[in-house]
Amino acid sequence: MKPRFLPFFLSAFLATISSVALGQNRVVSVGGAVTETVYALGAEEKLVGCDTSSAYPEAATKLPQVGYARQLSAEGVLALKPDLVLGTDETGPPAVVQQLRDSGVRVVLVKATDHSVAGTQAKVREVAGAIGLKERGEAIAEKVERDFAAVAKPAKAPRVLFLYARGGGTMNVAGRATAADAIIGLAGGVNAVTGYEGYKPLTAEAAAVAAPDVILLPSRGMDSVGGLDGVLSQPGLAQTPAGKARRVIAMDDLLLLGFGPRAGEAAADLAKRLSAPMP
Repeated sequence: MKPRFLPFFLSAFLATISSVALGQNRVVSVGGAVTETVYALGAEEKLVGCDTSSAYPEAATKLPQVGYARQLSAEGVLALKPDLVLGTDETGPPAVVQQLRDSGVRVVLVKATDHSVAGTQAKVREVAGAIGLKERGEAIAEKVERDFAAVAKPAKAPRVLFLYARGGGTMNVAGRATAADAIIGLAGGVNAVTGYEGYKPLTAEAAAVAAPDVILLPSRGMDSVGGLDGVLSQPGLAQTPAGKARRVIAMDDLLLLGFGPRAGEAAADLAKRLSAPMP
């Protein structure tokens, strides 16, 4: 072997050793955006399980499930014999995360609460880095930036009320510092509720004060209350400008709020709907 070829072969050998050392062969992903990113990286063959929020792509729903992201059991995860557990800083409970680490499993938790273009890119890069695919991760991160840059925002920013519903119980309204608040702004709208952070129950008085031009909610939430008429039967909504115009937008839950590789596409889709003429 000629000496000039040695650096190449040494580099390839070290890359292989690094891949094995990182434990990339059996991965459990926790969090819909994390799982989606693994698929976008083309590394789905490494997945041996995921959590119940991993609804995209459909193939992810066929994997063994380890439960809800914030209520994992160490036994259920360890039963899949993972080398790596990839999750977010919302993965829990903390005692279970520590138990996984104490068992010798590598655990990587990426930040889930930075709902921005840069935050989405960082999430993609961290997931890619954890499984040894930095170059692919960088390409996806760059696409995320291009997708957001191409969003055609409405000429006049509509007031958008975001509702979270599951069944016939109380609907909750998104305030500041939420994924909903962020995606509304990135799509060219303004959150109709800014008086608090997080979520609070919907009341007729709050709906009247918000006076939204548009009501936005996840598709599963809309289905759970019986569709459009079910949404408008909630306290005070029928009397708002959005309710009177029956201007309600429903979008896929993970696409809208996941802030994964498709986040820019979600903003573009929402912007297009916000720009549509009133019915």
